[in-house]
Amino acid sequence: MAVHYWTALLLVLSCLVSVSYASLGDADPNYRTCVAECERNGCVGQVCFPQCNSTSSGGGPWYTQEPLYLQWQKLGCQGDCRYHCMVNREKERETLGQLPVKYHGKWPFKRVLGIQEPASVAFSVLNLAMHFHGWLSFFITLYYKLPLKQDKTAYYEYVGLWHMYGLLSMNSWFWSAVFHSRDVDLTERLDYSSAIAVLGFSLILAILRTFDVRVEAARVMVSAPILAFVTTHILYINFYKLDYGWNMIVCVTMGVAQLLLWARWAAVTRHPSSWKLWVVVIAGGLAMLLEIYDFPPYEGYFDAHSIWHAITVPLTVLWWSFIRDDAEFRTSSLLKKSKTKAK
Repeated sequence: MAVHYWTALLLVLSCLVSVSYASLGDADPNYRTCVAECERNGCVGQVCFPQCNSTSSGGGPWYTQEPLYLQWQKLGCQGDCRYHCMVNREKERETLGQLPVKYHGKWPFKRVLGIQEPASVAFSVLNLAMHFHGWLSFFITLYYKLPLKQDKTAYYEYVGLWHMYGLLSMNSWFWSAVFHSRDVDLTERLDYSSAIAVLGFSLILAILRTFDVRVEAARVMVSAPILAFVTTHILYINFYKLDYGWNMIVCVTMGVAQLLLWARWAAVTRHPSSWKLWVVVIAGGLAMLLEIYDFPPYEGYFDAHSIWHAITVPLTVLWWSFIRDDAEFRTSSLLKKSKTKAK
């Protein structure tokens, strides 16, 4: 089932890319001097930021304050100072014929309506929409197109698991969009946590589907230790220490494990839509090269990571198409078996 391969790849890379280390840009003396002066006097050249004046920020009655949509476009004193100093410094570097560099772990993106990485946000929203469309079409296929049991439940044994997968995936993409809109400690932790949650659940689903585990007790035995580990890890990075290195190890381990499971299953199964799984596996592997060979954002918007987000949009469509095909295939097989027994 190609869907989980792509999901694993997506989440592994999400865990890896979000790390913010010191970069060449924020180590630049000119940049550091600009930020320090801005935080002191509230201006970068002719552009000044009222929020740098602590006595005027947040004071006064509500009707004298700016609307929320205008407040959203501001990143606070430090954020606005860093952004405008970065823009000015990059203009100077471009004049000198120098290539862009990263600042605080990120490329110099152009903001749109206060959004820090507009292209990544747009593609994250598109991925969320494709997951919603895929999940909804899966629901319609199950309950309106395929035969149902006498109690109006589906024959397909993995219905609940795929519903939960869809909800977790949409939640993950939602927080991805929020994080790329505004990179702060809270949005970073929510992005990490939601990505790890869907990655762990994807591993459970990969084991259950590839080994055709249908007995409830066996499902619990498989799921319980993974759920316990994932829950503990989420609590650890949120309430004890956000350890980027350990988080990377966890993401890669769970991701590689399910990739191997799906690859093995695709190689031995006679599923009529197994080709879709291979397409997602191969395309996802090629898309991973974008994260390895990172490059600055074209025109300040499209970097390797945002393009990778764009590639996952059609892969999501294909992935949910495979899930629908799997539901139809399993339902058809079960109906044939029931008819054979009836004879």
